[in-house]
Amino acid sequence: MQDLNKNRSKVFIGLFIFFYFIYLFRVGSLQLMGNSYEIRAINNALNKITLYPSRSVIYDRNRNIIAKNFIMYDLFAFPRDLDSANRTFMCKVLDIDSNEYEKLLSETWIKSRKRRKNNAYDRSALFYSNLSEKQYTILRENLYRLRGFYVEPRTDRTYTIQGGAHALGYLGEASESLLKDDAYYQPGDLVGITGIEKYYEEIFRGVKGVKTVWQDRTYQERGEVNNDSFNISAISGPDVTSTIDVNLQKYAELLFKGKRGSIVAIEPKTGEVLVFVNKPDFDPNELVGKERNRAFRKMLIDPKKPLYNRAVKGVYPPGSTVKTVLALIGLQEGIIVPSSRKGCAGGYHMGSIVIGCHGHPSPLDVEGSIQISCNAYYCDLFRQIIDHPKYGNTHNGYRVLEKHWRSFGLGNPTGIDLLGEAKGNIPTVEGLAKRHGKKWRSSQIVSLGIGQGEILLTPLQLANVAAVIANRGYYYTPHLVKSIQGYSDTTWLRRFTRINRTSIDPKHFETVIEGMSKVMQPGGTGNGTGIPGIDICGKTGTAQNPHGKDHSLFISFAPRYNPKIAVAVIVENAGFGSTYAAPISNLVIEKYLYPDTTTRVPYLLERIKNSVLEPL
Repeated sequence: MQDLNKNRSKVFIGLFIFFYFIYLFRVGSLQLMGNSYEIRAINNALNKITLYPSRSVIYDRNRNIIAKNFIMYDLFAFPRDLDSANRTFMCKVLDIDSNEYEKLLSETWIKSRKRRKNNAYDRSALFYSNLSEKQYTILRENLYRLRGFYVEPRTDRTYTIQGGAHALGYLGEASESLLKDDAYYQPGDLVGITGIEKYYEEIFRGVKGVKTVWQDRTYQERGEVNNDSFNISAISGPDVTSTIDVNLQKYAELLFKGKRGSIVAIEPKTGEVLVFVNKPDFDPNELVGKERNRAFRKMLIDPKKPLYNRAVKGVYPPGSTVKTVLALIGLQEGIIVPSSRKGCAGGYHMGSIVIGCHGHPSPLDVEGSIQISCNAYYCDLFRQIIDHPKYGNTHNGYRVLEKHWRSFGLGNPTGIDLLGEAKGNIPTVEGLAKRHGKKWRSSQIVSLGIGQGEILLTPLQLANVAAVIANRGYYYTPHLVKSIQGYSDTTWLRRFTRINRTSIDPKHFETVIEGMSKVMQPGGTGNGTGIPGIDICGKTGTAQNPHGKDHSLFISFAPRYNPKIAVAVIVENAGFGSTYAAPISNLVIEKYLYPDTTTRVPYLLERIKNSVLEPL
């Protein structure tokens, strides 16, 4: 009996010690880890709201606004706290069915999980973007009973012009890859997709801010947290001045109505792009707001390809426009002199090789060959250059020619402030060998001398060629942004103010320029397309097109001395360069030099405006 009592005492003492240590552990955990409960309680009462900055306002070169912002309202939600009793009401307000509601809810769950990775308090996510004014009004009046929902303002883009979309670009929601690579962005954020909106995204977007608020159990705001470490003001994107002349842009687009192709105009002394036209194109305002995705899908399957940026991605045979460059190379290499004359008997004939030419006086010197655009002259000059004995062999001679071509920026992207620029094609010796065999001869590639064959250039590259000739041998990298407020001395800006010199001595340019000036005179290929009182220097081109009618090309600059504008025009399937490309280019030049006066060639303007070349 005594042993039994001892055993019971040991059990009671053991139980007492056990519960005592449990009590101590519990008290200790409350003391040591109580802070986590406090943090959790605070987290439940706080919500971090992203403050979206306004994007940069974009002006044209004359300070006309071409892109600005408007306020829209987005519906955010805490997905785990939504009340199913409100589903019918929300479907009615948002004009969606229950299936669409479930889809939005599922997407919100995913977005919410992604947002929480970078934000301790942010458990909400975008549920529905860009509410209409009516939707916003109804929701604002009923938010007090819509548990888990709140509305926040944000900005979207609006454009004051209907064209220039490929230069300006447009906005769209941040892609999955961008969300993964850049923690700055959250699901539903708008970012630049193309144009300068994309190229300068990190500047244009501004800097997000944060507002931290207390909220009650229905997630209604009950005041802002009065602590600077919890609140950061948003910083708007700086004002941006584009190089585009919006009035000239509108005029150029009017001239291109009903046509396919591109116009690029550059200020030679700066490299600033004055006009950037692509047709067909689209109104940038179509890719704004909640209809953005639907409009984009429609454009994506449009057979006219309005999203295609012909000015920097379209590559074309340059035709006779590059005879100007070949003449300069011949002069530089001493193969010809300005007075060098060559005959033409209706074309170039060498054995079985026959390249036709139009009827004209013969023989011609360098100036006359450009004025008349003689094919025979440049086929012969091309072969003279690359077959010259001083180079050792034809392949070495071609490498010299290629070096000169590339010094004009051909065969490589110009470096314009747009992404996805094509480099065109200046064939290499190795590239020619793949097509014509390792022992190819000059006779096999003679069409390169008149801008056919493997050579391909973009409209922007052709405009740059015109600028090079206007400057007598140098150019600045073409660009679409003139200045950004607060960014006066940056790497990207210095890149656009650096001179790029060609391999041609300036003394050789006057001969070619004289020939280009005569293009507009009687007997020249551009006769009848000039503007009285303006000394326009130009070169027509007619590029063969295997898919249909020839393309019409023209490069030009004006005035001859102290040039203010250089232009390249390509009109697809429009025939001779003098038919459409030359008058369009010359009318653009006239409008730029004399913006406030009526055209001096109304008959030319009416013909171009009323010409429709593509099926509508």
